[in-house]
Amino acid sequence: MARIDPLHATAGTARFSGIPAGPGIGVGPVARMAAPPSLPVERPAVDDPGHEAARARRALEEVGDLLDRQAGGLEGEAAAVLDAQALMARDPELARRVGERTGKGDSAAWAVHAACGTYQESLLAAGGRPADRAEDLAHVRDRAVALLLDRPMPEPPDPGVPHVLVADDLAPADMVRLDPRRVLGVVTRHGGPTGHTVILARALGIPAVVGCEGAEGLVDGTRVAVDGDEGTVLVEPDEEFVDRVRRRAEDTRALLAGSTGPGRTADEVAIPLLLNVGEGDPREAGAHDSEGVGLLRTEFLFLDRTEPPSIGEQTDVYTALFEEFAGRVVTVRTLDAGSDTPLAFAPTGQEANPALGVRGFRTSRLHPELLTAQLAAIAAASGRSSARVRVMAPMVSTPDEAAAFVALAREAGLSDAGVMIEVPGAALLADRLLPLVDFVSIGTNDLAQYTMGVDRTLGALPDLLDPWQPALLRLVGTVGEAGERAGRPVGVCGEAASDPLLALVLVGLGATSLSMSASASAAVRHALGLHTRKRCRELAEAALAAPDAAQAREAARAAAEPGVLG
Repeated sequence: MARIDPLHATAGTARFSGIPAGPGIGVGPVARMAAPPSLPVERPAVDDPGHEAARARRALEEVGDLLDRQAGGLEGEAAAVLDAQALMARDPELARRVGERTGKGDSAAWAVHAACGTYQESLLAAGGRPADRAEDLAHVRDRAVALLLDRPMPEPPDPGVPHVLVADDLAPADMVRLDPRRVLGVVTRHGGPTGHTVILARALGIPAVVGCEGAEGLVDGTRVAVDGDEGTVLVEPDEEFVDRVRRRAEDTRALLAGSTGPGRTADEVAIPLLLNVGEGDPREAGAHDSEGVGLLRTEFLFLDRTEPPSIGEQTDVYTALFEEFAGRVVTVRTLDAGSDTPLAFAPTGQEANPALGVRGFRTSRLHPELLTAQLAAIAAASGRSSARVRVMAPMVSTPDEAAAFVALAREAGLSDAGVMIEVPGAALLADRLLPLVDFVSIGTNDLAQYTMGVDRTLGALPDLLDPWQPALLRLVGTVGEAGERAGRPVGVCGEAASDPLLALVLVGLGATSLSMSASASAAVRHALGLHTRKRCRELAEAALAAPDAAQAREAARAAAEPGVLG
């Protein structure tokens, strides 16, 4: 299949750039989403602060109920995202802050708006996963304020025709309701490369560009082409271009429909394609055409509880999932929590920068019983299943930490133990670390933020978080080379593995398996089948030689075989 030219190949049109968020190209008229409700210019007088506090609590609870209802009809990642937002609407800390505002004389709507604002500032200052939740809190705020002001809730428009949705930002509750048959593309003014809009756009298969400068100038009815592979938006494309897009879409559907089975390069080198899995229906996860699980997130078992889950409870949950992957590999990431994902039963003290503090494997320094209990549960569940269970620790920085985790896993009866490479220090000492473990898995999202010194939730600097940054790729290559010398598998389980072109580069850098969302695997499988491992290495060399992320992507694209999706 011949790859169509990038969008900028069409002359005489305006072109905007942003972050590639959902693969493919969609062409259609713009339908703008209305801005969230704003507060009245004048603050209303309040006679009964208690009444206002009760109104605010009811509105937040109603938002939580709405999100629960929407999550009830969904599965997998989408359901997990909405469940998390519903919990945020009921967050006791948010209720406390709202109560403080009403006690100072704010009406319910003003109190919710102000409390959410100060809470957002706290989350953003904390960095890491709390900062991830700040965006969610804004969407909870907008819905509660709309209820309190008796105004329509922000929701995607329905112009009656297939369209490209344009918005300042999109809440997960909005994204999961989009019908890919009606929404041809998504463009947002805000958003970063690891936000919920990106995750859900990929899951839905909708072409999307986020963090797009110029999106605010797109008006209803204007025809645009959204290229989620390039991260560009073309205004008023000509008919020749539109015809090429339609032909490519038809070819792509046909190709991906036939892309099944194990991941292999053109010269028959096995590259297992695995899934990133969190809370959701184990049967749904197991039904996908994959070779197993490369990342099983376990935090959902621990969050929003006053006591940790028992060994028995954990064993039952793990067993249910392992049974759906009988005969396949399942890689369990142990608890990735700490001050950046606070647990009521595992305090770690105040930290000025939790993203650089006690999190992941480091939590076991203060609360070793959490890790030993979890390893015992994983071992017990493994004994009940024929799945090939592996465990790995997050946020490991040194060879000593890696060795300590492997020893704990062995003591629990787990024979296959590895660590995640998310910190530059671990990557730089990969030659010393790899011989101590059975495998490693590179988490590109965290490795990018620590390498580039940019909070991964910061939408203002998306170019620095681009997984094509040569500095990040060089660290991946350092780990890949160390893995080859030590004879140890090197997986990649960050969002980078979902990009078919970047997946080829990762293989060229030494990745021996790739883990991604289920929706991305067919395109990655197809791309691998077009390239030998030697060609993948040539693509990697071209990307590493580039001066920046954009030129690294273009260099790899120029070196790739025709027909690569993305």
